[in-house]
Amino acid sequence: MHTIDKTRHHTVNVDGVDLFYREAGRRGAPGLLLLHGQPCSSFYFRHVIGPLAEVAHVVAPDLPGFGFTQAPDDYEYTFDAMARTIDALMRQVEMDRFFLYVHDFGSPVAYALALKYPERVLGLIIQNGNAHEEGLGEPWDLVKSYWASPTPENRASLPEWLNFEGVKHTYVGEIPDRLVPLVAPEGWHLDWERMRQPGRVEIQFRIFSDYGSHVARFPKFAAYHREHQPRALLFWGRHDPYYEIEEAFAYAKDLDRIDMHIYDGTHLLLETHHEACMLLMRDFIIEVQAENVEKQVTCTN
Repeated sequence: MHTIDKTRHHTVNVDGVDLFYREAGRRGAPGLLLLHGQPCSSFYFRHVIGPLAEVAHVVAPDLPGFGFTQAPDDYEYTFDAMARTIDALMRQVEMDRFFLYVHDFGSPVAYALALKYPERVLGLIIQNGNAHEEGLGEPWDLVKSYWASPTPENRASLPEWLNFEGVKHTYVGEIPDRLVPLVAPEGWHLDWERMRQPGRVEIQFRIFSDYGSHVARFPKFAAYHREHQPRALLFWGRHDPYYEIEEAFAYAKDLDRIDMHIYDGTHLLLETHHEACMLLMRDFIIEVQAENVEKQVTCTN
């Protein structure tokens, strides 16, 4: 592995946020923005960053409220605020055109950037990320009630998940016994170590509460898919306790060019299938870039 392909770890102040991120690859290469979900951090991408740096400029930040990123006390902790913070980071790392990794709580950030910069998006890499009503099954009914009326009573009716057991559930909850031994326990222990810092649990709830604004924008995402037709790669862990499998197929309704792969895996698919997913991403990036070069040559001639 060349030095440039090795992962570097940085903390940079952007708009008052001390933002931690992992970076690998050559600046100026096609950008790949890896956005994690809840309760994870950029650590989730540890197995794929280095190999993908051979074909892309890879950046994986810890979103505000997660991992090693520290935001000021007056930070909004909305997905729009996170998107502005990540937008500022992309300017600092000189990431002009990029592939977006659409996953869990990273999805609202990814789509906020896609709606703002459709001409800069090279493609979508979708992994257990929600952008359709089809993904929100019956367990979300209580959540929707809370979003509609965020009273203390409705909050109290929500299942308790912002604790150690809830974090562990994201990794190994409601999955076949055969898969449990494949998931390393460091993930949920490290996530909980960060989440249990003073004030972090309440921050997580504030972020969760704003997910309703993401759901309200589903029609905008469908319009974006239909109008701009970004190239898309989808790989999905079918044992996902949060998003219905129908969500994976909902993307095919509006995206004309989408490669889909369903795995015997979990919500956090990279914990068990990182090599297979990395190879898919690598080939996808190479293929899209080759198409772009061919288009440029055709336009020149």
